[in-house]
Amino acid sequence: MSNLGTLYGLGVGPGDPELITVKAFRLLKECPVIAYPRKKRGAKSYALAITELYVNTEQKEMMGLTFPMTRDKEALEMQWTKTVESVWGHLVQGKDVAFVTEGDPMIYSTYIHLMRLMNERHPEVKAVSIPGISSINASASRLGVPLADGDEQIAIVPAMDDYDKMRKAIEEHDCVVFIKVAKVIDLMLSVLRDLGLVNKASVLTKVTSSEEEIWRNVEELQGRELEYLTLMVVRK
Repeated sequence: MSNLGTLYGLGVGPGDPELITVKAFRLLKECPVIAYPRKKRGAKSYALAITELYVNTEQKEMMGLTFPMTRDKEALEMQWTKTVESVWGHLVQGKDVAFVTEGDPMIYSTYIHLMRLMNERHPEVKAVSIPGISSINASASRLGVPLADGDEQIAIVPAMDDYDKMRKAIEEHDCVVFIKVAKVIDLMLSVLRDLGLVNKASVLTKVTSSEEEIWRNVEELQGRELEYLTLMVVRK
């Protein structure tokens, strides 16, 4: 089927609308269909807010895709099948679909699962990833802290409620970026205290966006409720 559309995973950066690549900008203009993650409570995703600055959405087919936040396997399977087939419906008509994602499409993004399922169910579809600036890169620049230099080792670790694993990650690397840190901030602070590294950590929320917050004194965060899009950089 040579007239199939192409599925693009389009990274639109960490929040600042100017941190979008020229290539992503061009494809936003060219793709007739723009898919984006739809949020439950009417809030716009970063990716959609950035997209709307660069294209006239009334001239595009806008596809809001809902990604279920559930561990129920059957419900997940059903919703994902629906999502993949709705995207396929456009591709089979020869229309290119740009799935916009904040950060980079190949780092912890919903695009990864969409691409994987599309490959499984419709292997004839060409899926192309357009890299974007991730919040990890952006955080280093906002802090003025290099993530890695010379022979140093860096780790990107989803923060979890496991003291030993979190401690080990810090002990074994020169620099660690902990993503999704909001839900375990108190545990992370106790790890840092025990390692004597409280002053080597910074926390950033919604980095580079208009709602960005940065804490260089992380002790202030004890017991605080933080936004989901929060990460911690620990550099020894």
